[in-house]
Amino acid sequence: MKSLLKFITCGSVDDGKSTLIGHMLYEAKLLFADQERALELDSRLGSRGGKIDYSLLLDGLLAEREQGITIDVAYRYFTTDHRSFIVADTPGHEEYTRNMAVGASFADLAIILVDATKGVITQTKRHARICALMGIKHLVLAVNKMDLVEFDQKTFEAIKEDFLQTTAEFKIQSIQVIPVSATEGDNITSKSSNTPWYEGLALLPYLENVDVHTTSDTKAFMMPVQRVCRPDHTFRGFQGQIEAGKISVGDELTTLPSHEKAKVKRILVTDQDRDSAYAGQPVTIQLDREVDVSRGCVLTTDSRIQEADSFSSTILWMDDSVLTPGKPYWVKVGTKTLPGTVTAIIHKIDINTGNTVPADRIVKNELAKVEFSLSDSIVFDTFEENKSIGGFILIDRVTNMTSACGVIEEALQSSAGLDTEITRKVRAQQKGQTPLTVWFAGANSAKAALAKEVEKRLVASGYHTMLLENVQGDSLRRVAEVAKVLNDAGLIALVSYDSSSASDLETAREIIGKEYIEVNSDETNKSFEEAANDAFNRVVKAVIAQNPNSISYEI
Repeated sequence: MKSLLKFITCGSVDDGKSTLIGHMLYEAKLLFADQERALELDSRLGSRGGKIDYSLLLDGLLAEREQGITIDVAYRYFTTDHRSFIVADTPGHEEYTRNMAVGASFADLAIILVDATKGVITQTKRHARICALMGIKHLVLAVNKMDLVEFDQKTFEAIKEDFLQTTAEFKIQSIQVIPVSATEGDNITSKSSNTPWYEGLALLPYLENVDVHTTSDTKAFMMPVQRVCRPDHTFRGFQGQIEAGKISVGDELTTLPSHEKAKVKRILVTDQDRDSAYAGQPVTIQLDREVDVSRGCVLTTDSRIQEADSFSSTILWMDDSVLTPGKPYWVKVGTKTLPGTVTAIIHKIDINTGNTVPADRIVKNELAKVEFSLSDSIVFDTFEENKSIGGFILIDRVTNMTSACGVIEEALQSSAGLDTEITRKVRAQQKGQTPLTVWFAGANSAKAALAKEVEKRLVASGYHTMLLENVQGDSLRRVAEVAKVLNDAGLIALVSYDSSSASDLETAREIIGKEYIEVNSDETNKSFEEAANDAFNRVVKAVIAQNPNSISYEI
């Protein structure tokens, strides 16, 4: 059976990534006759004066062809006599860096292109760092457009040295530097006479022979549970893909996080019984006794796998919005998704030098080291040992967009064992908001309805609230003290209380402190909708004023 190599092409915009892969497929006779004919016809209207435009094989979107750039990730599957390949042609433009990261997450090897007339630039370095972040251990630097520098060896050697210095700090197992011309075909499928000074293999032969696979059979068994299968009362199986190791009928497993032990009673691959299964296979595993396992749990024989509710990590921020500590997200590790919060930004990483830079906010396409706190413990391994539960993504809880991807570096001390004082600031930061009391005063009955409406809007916008109403039996001082306790818990307290005298309101302000807003429902010149809009906007503005990192919503 032929081995499979999954690789990506990346680098800066217009460095020739799509052209390189297209020319490789064309020259190696890996196209169907109709694809080849369509390419020749499409090229007549292209930008090369009727010559074949090899990039059209991969740039299929109209916007890509109009602009001459890659926007989305284009996947191609092909096979030679020596190997099978899956290639992801990724965008080079900085605006689409997130798409490049998606392609890198699946690859074993990366071909990074540079323009020989420009050399190693910032986007080249960014893509190299993202490849390293995603665990890619094998790189090919394709120095493209060598024909434009007359195949000058000194130019090639200078670019090679610059790139090797850039990647010296990365944990890369192999780097091959190849001089190529994607448009003319030099060193793509065979050695070029234009580079007699180059002693290595051409690109395709190198890809056919490079060894990127490390055996996972020696690793302990590990499988994140994707689904519990229970077709009837006689069968309960746990489904997922084996990410490491081997499992056989009769082996004893540990279930995490419940730490129960059970033996494997049955293994099914599709609907066929097997005595054993290996890494990469999707399976259904039935155990010899009932255990507490659901989606997101992990079955393993590895005693080193960790659990924690807080960890440090390196992330690539991919969102248009700014990352600041305190905002809540969904954190997805393996098959488990939990609410989580960025509690601290340790530093960001300079793309050009790799140096750490102090930062209190992270913008799109920046790399940073941050700390997370989760609502519950999660099962994870180091990214070096296992990508599937060592990496994670952040999902925006409002837009449901992927905001960042990252790798877990180490567990932090569990919140259960913290010696530091848990203050109002800590609780508020965890909820991503500024605590506040909104006091709905007045003598009319509208204040209760107004308080309920404002709370609905706040909750819908992602804020954490508590409504105090029907508190006529308690004194004003008691109600104010309860509101202050709610503020100490990091909550926005909304109070509906019969209080209109200046002395009553002054007492409430003194007890609660500066985090206090007053809304008078006796203002009869406004409709209910106008009053609700005004009250909601006042609360949000007050939160933003006291906490510039807080999120803002408009009606």
